[in-house]
Amino acid sequence: MQAIKHEDTAMLDETDRRLILATQEGLPLDPRPYAVIARNIGISAGEVMQRLQRMLNSGVIRRIAAVPNHYQLGYTANAMSVWNVPDESIEKLGKRIGALEFVSHCYRRPRHLPNWPYNLFAMVHATSRDEALEKVAEIARLLGDNDQGHDILFSRRILKKTGMRLTP
Repeated sequence: MQAIKHEDTAMLDETDRRLILATQEGLPLDPRPYAVIARNIGISAGEVMQRLQRMLNSGVIRRIAAVPNHYQLGYTANAMSVWNVPDESIEKLGKRIGALEFVSHCYRRPRHLPNWPYNLFAMVHATSRDEALEKVAEIARLLGDNDQGHDILFSRRILKKTGMRLTP
């Protein structure tokens, strides 16, 4: 579960805080994770889901999603591909690239001219450097004339990816 935004913590009641503390390291690996959380914090599974939905709707929580460790899955040649594409087409192109099975996330970023012309980023996961290069070439083919230049930034180490955490 993506972490809470600091400015929104004032609107949380004590049950919300217990719920966030119970889920901020991830949901239980159980067929009924919300029931497990509910038992642990003393509310119903329905209330767990209602509170999480309310926090999602208000933006307190950005998302609830699986976050795989690509390295443990054998995808050790991970690369951020960066693309210079026309701004007027970026939303359509980003959706197409983001739908590729080997792209875990794709998003727009501002250019920093003259040194950084790239406005579209797509994280590619592969089992080898050559495979990653092939996948980036596939993106280039998909973009066609919209590819006005790109680069590939290969990961060299794993950084722990977590957002802000509440403390008990």
